[in-house]
Amino acid sequence: MFHSWLDRWDERRARRGEEGKKPTDFVLDAERAFPGAKRITSIEEFCALADQAVADPAFFDEPSVSDQGFERKDGWLKFPSDISTDIAENNVVWTKITDSGSFDQAMVIFHHWNASARNRQIANFFSQRGITVVEIAMPYHFERSRPGSLYADYMLSPNLGRTIQSVRQAVWDGRKLIRWLKSEGYREISVLGMSLGSWVAGLIAAHDSAVSKASLFLTAGSLADMVWTGRATRSIRDSLEPEIELTDLRRAWSPLNLENYAHSLARPDLDLQVVLAKRDKVVLPELSERFMQRLKDAGAKPNILELNCGHYSLAMPPYILLAGLSLKRLLRRGR
Repeated sequence: MFHSWLDRWDERRARRGEEGKKPTDFVLDAERAFPGAKRITSIEEFCALADQAVADPAFFDEPSVSDQGFERKDGWLKFPSDISTDIAENNVVWTKITDSGSFDQAMVIFHHWNASARNRQIANFFSQRGITVVEIAMPYHFERSRPGSLYADYMLSPNLGRTIQSVRQAVWDGRKLIRWLKSEGYREISVLGMSLGSWVAGLIAAHDSAVSKASLFLTAGSLADMVWTGRATRSIRDSLEPEIELTDLRRAWSPLNLENYAHSLARPDLDLQVVLAKRDKVVLPELSERFMQRLKDAGAKPNILELNCGHYSLAMPPYILLAGLSLKRLLRRGR
């Protein structure tokens, strides 16, 4: 009976997330995803560029190594993004720093899609235990969006190119932040990603050797499959389905598929943890299981915690407490 109530609670939470959302048009927008590409008019041409991006080891590498433009004041750090978009607010990255007073370890948190608040309780908990917590605003979220707007939906939408650009921007921003943290003297860098944020954290961990520990909450490999099957992305699928087959969407968004970077996530100097929800209707368990198998086939040994809750109810006790204790063990490992 408890789990039936939990499922209904998750469904109500999903319905609230749909409020105010309007269908948007399917758009290729290849120039955003692949700067310098000639005008692309077909899905096949877009997919060919996506294939090249997957094969390019530098696709998620920062274009600049400049340390200019960082401003820290009153617990906040802001700096310019290396991707310029047509939303001016989105071009400045804001992060909230909860200082621990120690340079032993810093943890960068990548929040979920359409997040409305930062994770103050998590930040306070770990900062009191010697870990500085840095909460970054992902593209089009928090300070990076116009007041009262729904620009957070720009990060994940039926616009294929802007979705790739947004995730790539999040990865570049995160890597730039990590480079700054290392320059400040932090010895160990960890990343925590939640739901959509887990794709960003996973891509960063796969491409940046400065990250020694990665915790991925509510994750899977294929972003295309998550959008196609997930409870929270029905409006996106409704816009996509008349225009593109799932097989083509998988290929178009293949640069964002964590399964394609399983070997990089299996690097021996990366400690990897995954927290999954058995009753998840947003990131379906079968998608997560497929990703876990791909990691294991690549030689990774992720620490996997499966909890009998849903996507949203992970935030409720006792599940969030169990997830937090598991994260605490990961961060303490080797210290």
